[in-house]
Amino acid sequence: MDRIKEKMNQLRIEADGAKEEVEEHKAKVKALEQDNLQKEQEITSLQHKNGLLEAEVEKLEAHIKDHKVAAEEGHQHGTQNEALQRRLQLLEEEAEEADKNLRETNDKLRQTDVKAGHFERKVQALEQDRDQWEAKYEEMAKKYDASQKELEAFQLEISNI
Repeated sequence: MDRIKEKMNQLRIEADGAKEEVEEHKAKVKALEQDNLQKEQEITSLQHKNGLLEAEVEKLEAHIKDHKVAAEEGHQHGTQNEALQRRLQLLEEEAEEADKNLRETNDKLRQTDVKAGHFERKVQALEQDRDQWEAKYEEMAKKYDASQKELEAFQLEISNI
């Protein structure tokens, strides 16, 4: 009788431990899914920013082209030409800065894609672990139920004696 009680207590402890592990894994999966969602939102934001920067680069390149044309037409006007040259230089620097920002944004986007892939694989692995733990839990629950039935049958037998 004591052995059965010990066995039942041990099974209860194992079942409780398995439940706690399942809950921990569920929390981890939820946290990773939230993190993944956040990364996806960050990717979307970076893609939008990338598009805006590309449009700005095109706009700035058009400005550069316009100012180069204006500079060529105003060559005979010395003072006007100098002002346009300064403006052109500023626009080129802005274009270079925008191009640098675009490259950095693209690098961040690639890194985020890699991280997102990593987290997706991690989520899949954790889901597999969770499924294994759930299967183990179900198996332990069946064993517990079987032990419970055996105990009841044994108690019935003892009470009949």
